Amino acid sequence: MVSQSWLDSAADLATWLASKKWQIVTAESCTGGGIGYAMSALPGSSEWFCGGFITYSNTLKQQLLAVPPQTIECFGAVSAETAAAMASGALQASGAQLAIAVTGVAGPAGGSASKPVGLVWFGLAWPTGVITWHKHFSGDRAAVREATINEALQSFKKILDTV
Repeated sequence: MVSQSWLDSAADLATWLASKKWQIVTAESCTGGGIGYAMSALPGSSEWFCGGFITYSNTLKQQLLAVPPQTIECFGAVSAETAAAMASGALQASGAQLAIAVTGVAGPAGGSASKPVGLVWFGLAWPTGVITWHKHFSGDRAAVREATINEALQSFKKILDTV
C-alpha cells in the first residue's frame, strides 16, 4: 500500500517534471521497485514516469545499467560511485531526462562497520549533471526501505536551482 506521504511527494515530483516536460526513470536496489510503485500509484503517471530498473544483484547493475565492474570491486555496491553509475546508466538506457538510483543496506543483516545497516546512497542524474548523497536511516528493514522511497521521491528538490 502506498502511504499518503509517498503520494504527496510523488505529486510534487509529478508537478515539477510536468513543468519541465521531463520523464523520470528509477534504478533501484535496496527498495526492490518501491519507488516505481509509489510513482505509478498516481493517475496519469505515464506522462512523467517512463519506468525503472530493479537491479538488486551486481550482475544486473553491470548488465542493465552499465555500472563498470571495477566500480563495484573498488568501492562496493553501496557507494557514491555505484549510485552515480546506476543513475547515469538508467538515464542513458531509458531516454528519460531524470534518473534516481538507490543502493543500500536495508538489513537486518549485511551491514559492516564501514557500511552499517540503514546506509543508503542516492544518485540523481539529468542531462547536465549527476549528484550523490547518502542517508543513514534507523529502524527495521521496512522502515529503512520506506524512508529511502520517501527521500527518493523528494530528491528532485536537490537540483531545483540548477536546471
